[in-house]
Amino acid sequence: MPNHRSSIINHRSSIVVTGSEGQLGAELCRQLGGEAVGLDLPQFDLTRRDRVLEVLGEIRPRAVINTAAYTQVDKAEEEVELCRAVNAKGVAHVAEACRRLDSTLVEISTDYVFGGDAARRTPYRETDEPRPQGVYARTKLEGEQEAARWPKHIIVRTCGLYGHLGPHSSGNFVQTMLRLGSRQRRVRVVSDQHCCPSYVPHVARAIRFLLDAQGYGTYHVVNSGEATWYELAVEVFRQSGWEVEVEPITTSEYGAPAPRPAYSVLDTSKYHAVPGSPAMPALQDALAEYLAGCSRL
Repeated sequence: MPNHRSSIINHRSSIVVTGSEGQLGAELCRQLGGEAVGLDLPQFDLTRRDRVLEVLGEIRPRAVINTAAYTQVDKAEEEVELCRAVNAKGVAHVAEACRRLDSTLVEISTDYVFGGDAARRTPYRETDEPRPQGVYARTKLEGEQEAARWPKHIIVRTCGLYGHLGPHSSGNFVQTMLRLGSRQRRVRVVSDQHCCPSYVPHVARAIRFLLDAQGYGTYHVVNSGEATWYELAVEVFRQSGWEVEVEPITTSEYGAPAPRPAYSVLDTSKYHAVPGSPAMPALQDALAEYLAGCSRL
């Protein structure tokens, strides 16, 4: 993703996208076109307060969309301070810069802030109390709280993102299934985590809309419907026309170090109630759109 910073310095109509070489950041830059100023490591490090204030102070954007985050959920259990430095303190640095510049802050958060109620089976609204489990989830909630200190904030909670990979993208679930399915006829996938896997271009479009609408506050933005990772894998292979057996396993059988929400389905009613909001398509339709445009490994 090209860094547009040099050509838009002090251009008040610009929008900074941090984490611009990840899946969501890269897509936002594509959709924003010439408005976007993409910033990413190593040149832009959220943990360095002085650098954050300096760079954003030079650009003076009308908005900052912070897609940068520490997202290695399991590794975060060991790298607690680094995870918090990025996901919480880093957001505080960006929020401070936005406050100084009177810029809107869009903070990207996660369904993982919920999940403490394993018995729940009704989608979470923005007004529901978060109950994060694990270091990653707790630090993302702390990041939300830092962003909310600046009144001109938009917090977007989303889930299970998949899309075209950016230079810094580590991959996504759908690509992983395609890679495994191209090499073996049987895969094992967790079947007891209910969530809302979402297609990156649809989420990016919604973020742009909320920013233009100045819809300050917290919003849930995910594709419509819900699925377990097992159900999503089955759908991936069904739509791809591949005969791959998907064996359901439990979260405990998977054995990941960090806890995962058993149920973190998000209710998008608030987002869809905003006049003119682009609809979030059903997850099956979103998956079909992605598969139509991606390579089979």
